[in-house]
Amino acid sequence: MKLRATLAAVFAVTTLAAVAAPLKTDVARSSVSAVFKQMDAAVESKFTRFNAQIDYDAAHPDKASARVDIDTASLDIGSPEYNKEIAKKEWFNSAQFPKASFVSTAIKPAAAGKLNVSGKLTIKGRTQDVSFPLSVKPEGGRQVFEGQLPIKRLAFNIGEGEWKDTGIVADEVVIKFRVAAAQ
Repeated sequence: MKLRATLAAVFAVTTLAAVAAPLKTDVARSSVSAVFKQMDAAVESKFTRFNAQIDYDAAHPDKASARVDIDTASLDIGSPEYNKEIAKKEWFNSAQFPKASFVSTAIKPAAAGKLNVSGKLTIKGRTQDVSFPLSVKPEGGRQVFEGQLPIKRLAFNIGEGEWKDTGIVADEVVIKFRVAAAQ
C-alpha cells in the first residue's frame, strides 16, 4: 500500500512538471509597438499598457499558450494631441473597443530557438486568424519571446472616413513585440 501511494505521488509531481507553466511578464523589459509609414516616413510607436499571459515549458513548447491584451488608448505616437486623436472612433475607437487581443490557437516548435505561432487577433471588434514566427531565448533568468506580426490596418477598420486613404497612412502595419517573462 505504501509503495502504491509513493508511486502515485511521484506520478502526480511528474505530471505537474510536464504541464506548461505560467510565466510572469517583466513589463520593464517588455515592449509592444506598431510600425507604419506616415507620408512615406517610417514611424514606430509604443503601446504603454499591455498584459501578456504566457504558459511555456521549453521541454514541451507544443503545449504552450499565450494571450496578449493591449490597451488601445495607450499608443504613444509622440504627442498628447495625436494620442487623443488615435483613440477616437475613426482610429481605434478606444471608448467602445478598449482592448486589442491576441489568443494563441497553436504553438509549434520550428528551428532551434524558433516557434511558429497561430492564433486569433481581435482589434476594434474584428477577429482574424494570424500566424507568425517567434524567437524564444533564455536571458538573465527569463524567457524572452520576440516577433513581428504584419497586418493590414483597414482589415480591422483602423482609419475610417478620410483616413481610409493609404496615401497618408499606409495600410501595412507591423506589430513588433518583445516579452520577457519568468517563473
